[in-house]
Amino acid sequence: MEIKDKTLPQLLKRIASEIPNAPAQYSKDKSGKFQEIKYKEVYEAVKNFAGGLLDLGIKRGEHIGLISDNRKEWFQSDMGLMAIGAIDVPRGCDATEHDLRYILSFAECKTVIAENSSQIKKILGLKADLPLLERFICFEDVKDDVLVQLRESKIDFLTFTQVVEKGKEYNKANPDYVENEIAKGEGSELACIIFTSGTTGEPKGVMLSHSNFIAQLDDASDRICVKPGDKAICVLPVWHAFQRACEYVVLCQGACLAYSKPIGSILLADMQALNPQVMPAVPRVFEAVYDGVMRTMRKTGGIVYSLFRFFTNVALIQSKLGRKLFRKEARFKKDNIVLIWIAYLIPWLILTPLKALGGKLVFSKIRAKLGNRFIGGVSGGGAFPPAIDEFFWAVGVNVVEGYGLTETSPVVSVRPFSDPIMGTVGKPLRGLEAKIVGENGEILPPGQKGIVMVRGGTVMQGYYKKPELTAKVIDKDGWFDTGDIGMLTIDGEIVLRGRMKDTIVLRGGENVEPLPIEMKITESRYIANAVVIGQDERSLGALVILAEEEIKVYARENYIPNNGTYSELIQRPEIKKLIDSEIAAQVNAKTGFKPFERICGFAILEKPFEVGVELSAKQEIMRYKIADIYAKEIKSIYAE
Repeated sequence: MEIKDKTLPQLLKRIASEIPNAPAQYSKDKSGKFQEIKYKEVYEAVKNFAGGLLDLGIKRGEHIGLISDNRKEWFQSDMGLMAIGAIDVPRGCDATEHDLRYILSFAECKTVIAENSSQIKKILGLKADLPLLERFICFEDVKDDVLVQLRESKIDFLTFTQVVEKGKEYNKANPDYVENEIAKGEGSELACIIFTSGTTGEPKGVMLSHSNFIAQLDDASDRICVKPGDKAICVLPVWHAFQRACEYVVLCQGACLAYSKPIGSILLADMQALNPQVMPAVPRVFEAVYDGVMRTMRKTGGIVYSLFRFFTNVALIQSKLGRKLFRKEARFKKDNIVLIWIAYLIPWLILTPLKALGGKLVFSKIRAKLGNRFIGGVSGGGAFPPAIDEFFWAVGVNVVEGYGLTETSPVVSVRPFSDPIMGTVGKPLRGLEAKIVGENGEILPPGQKGIVMVRGGTVMQGYYKKPELTAKVIDKDGWFDTGDIGMLTIDGEIVLRGRMKDTIVLRGGENVEPLPIEMKITESRYIANAVVIGQDERSLGALVILAEEEIKVYARENYIPNNGTYSELIQRPEIKKLIDSEIAAQVNAKTGFKPFERICGFAILEKPFEVGVELSAKQEIMRYKIADIYAKEIKSIYAE
């Protein structure tokens, strides 16, 4: 699909003129029912909000804070800002005071659009550090005590609805002015400044232009294909580039955005109500679906659970054979397809009818929970665990993995719905180049690990106010150093192996990528999360968070006495012995790990990781914080 529009508001205007009555958004009303909003209504709201901003004196190039989670008003205000050439500086409601203080002051935001009273209150507490702050616009009505604080702070305040009403009057008095501003927009203009989640320290302001976003829509919309009337269910924080790009991919095809939350009970109920075609999500959302299926089956027990296990194993083996036969997995060297067919065809043919039977008896019920029109999920924002990937492939739920960074707007590559290749994140988008380079900058052949370098239209304009940092990551030829470790297949797909900054160096000089080990450990039903440690130590250790329900079930089934709390239970020797054996069973030579990659000690943590503490907003582990937060636990591992 060729996109000729220069800016995102121009794209919205065109789609709204082509299919004015097609649904653009589905959002819950106060009763919890989904209400449809048509493209012509969204575009009208965008024009009116833009007019209201002009009436308030907002100018082209001005930086506007946008602190909110995903909702219909976010998209409308984002487009309204860009329509008049303003630049949004977004963040989610889980942003810490530290991050907000840094981002809003560094980006010199005079106006902040906030979701609710809580966000306004949080930012008002930082007023001494935000001398430029003049105005709040809020999506929701504000509590009386917050209104008092606003008056005392001498900060102007309007609701989103009030700005829209101002815009209606402004547009009546100045017909076509907003339309002319939209027409004036150029692709080279900044659309937003997205500050990274700070997994490696101080957030960096990534400057992304309209051209950066539009450059990925051409090929991404061919790989993640939807049509007018189709729904994409939105559960991710939209301030992050992944969800934002997904919304623009949906927009350029005239499909519909439907807003939900990444909470199991809410999401599954909304899936049933909306019957969507697509769900972009971080890996943890798909892991939660997988864990829910497994937990339900184990609780059911009996012959149902036995049948589930049998058909799942059959489907996993059949799918693996099928990927070999039809070249649907990563290949790093040429193979003999004739020999492969001789070796695998008969077993594949034998298992295929059994898998089909399992599909009717078992897997159809799993697929039904996602609705009967579901095309597929898109996993991004982190590594997709291979075991989860294989399971969804086997049961017939199409989940494709994508790859990108905020600095690449963010999409670098994604497996197509129509032709996914297991174990890869797909080929680079059209117009993008990718290469793998070694320590000395030499280009490496397929199958050799090195740093992933990217060049093309999606690469950012640079880091805001940090030209020296920009020069470190983008060379004179335009190649962006992603900092990711990966390799290319012989067919040109990208395979990821970790982050350069995450690499652990042991005392013996061995380099270890923690991510593959962590994903393998969490394949255990008893382990919910794991962080591998060991920098400058003789061996690797791990901090683990257990799956509480599974541990309690294990304790009951094995008559482990527990008269105290869950915290006391997980420190019992029987539980520690269980976890030790689970880790050893997952990480060993038979599962493909080297001797120095073995976990030689572990500590059990009592509470799950939290966003803003150990996790970034897209739920990636902020490793630089782990050593400080859990210094005592890490010391105990190496003291034993």
